[in-house]
Amino acid sequence: MKLIIVSGRSGSGKTTALHILEDLNYYCVDNLPVSLLPALVQQIADNSTTELKQIAVGIDARNLSQQLATFPDSLDALKQFNVNPEILYLDAAENSLLKRFSDTRRKHPLTTENRSLAEAIKEETRLLAPIASAANFTINTTHLSIHQLRDFILSQVGDSNPTGMSILFMSFGFKHGIPAEADLVFDARCLPNPHWVPELRQQTGLDHPVQTYLDEQPPFQHMFRDIVSFLKTWLPQYQASNRTYMTIATGCTGGQHRSVYLVQKLAAEFKNAYGMIQVRHRELIL
Repeated sequence: MKLIIVSGRSGSGKTTALHILEDLNYYCVDNLPVSLLPALVQQIADNSTTELKQIAVGIDARNLSQQLATFPDSLDALKQFNVNPEILYLDAAENSLLKRFSDTRRKHPLTTENRSLAEAIKEETRLLAPIASAANFTINTTHLSIHQLRDFILSQVGDSNPTGMSILFMSFGFKHGIPAEADLVFDARCLPNPHWVPELRQQTGLDHPVQTYLDEQPPFQHMFRDIVSFLKTWLPQYQASNRTYMTIATGCTGGQHRSVYLVQKLAAEFKNAYGMIQVRHRELIL
């Protein structure tokens, strides 16, 4: 049995994540009381004829606060069934959560007459801390579309990766902030910038003229070789320590030229070494 626990702050995309898992043939249960998690697993484990092999359970702040505090105990109780769940925790920047509730006009589960939306979000952070600290991986949905969230979940929980480690190469612009989900970050801002070449300014690192320009720059080639050498040395070490998910982010000033082409080249370099390689250009509208 494969069990995924989906949690996170309200408005971060938990319901969407469960729908995506349902499309991947997971049997999904939303808003399960924490105390019932061992009972659910036991019932499925005891039924030898069940066809339920993949289960996804949503657990969030709609639980009673006393229930959420017992989450670590419920996890321990699953060991007797030889079930080791993966915990997917979704989150987003607080201003993004506030805007999403404002746009949808939905009520936050913890708001009351005496508790504002901002206060409810802070209280929710505290209540979900036991789950967040136990999460196998966290997805920050601040800048993600539904399609990008689906790609993230596919890369994290998909079963098609024979190497046991999925790698996402991401480009970004430092002026828009460092990706919260990044495990490793490389800074390409010191490299020659195509932005200052008038005929290249409106293009991106996906365009051949920009790629040709960067390939002709010795510092670009030097940095690429250094990053490849670093990753070839240390990715096997991460994998040996049971890391199954890695997000490797490369940033430049705006996330349009240098970081984009570096990510393209890195993904091509490692595509035959790992079973699941994904590429995401955060600042590009494709």
